[in-house]
Amino acid sequence: MSRIQELRDMIDTFEKDFVKFYEKGNKSAGTRVRKSMNELKKKAQDIRKEVQEIKAQAKSNPV
Repeated sequence: MSRIQELRDMIDTFEKDFVKFYEKGNKSAGTRVRKSMNELKKKAQDIRKEVQEIKAQAKSNPV
């Protein structure tokens, strides 16, 4: 699975809680939104590390 698809899937799973919190004012959904955003942040950091490693590898092994 591509990284972009992983991010899309994550966001799709968060959507219900975003709607519940922002449109309906559900406080419990707000807690889940915060948790979801933390998961997204971790995923973004992992992807950033991976990109940096790939760039470094390409730099040390030019084609």
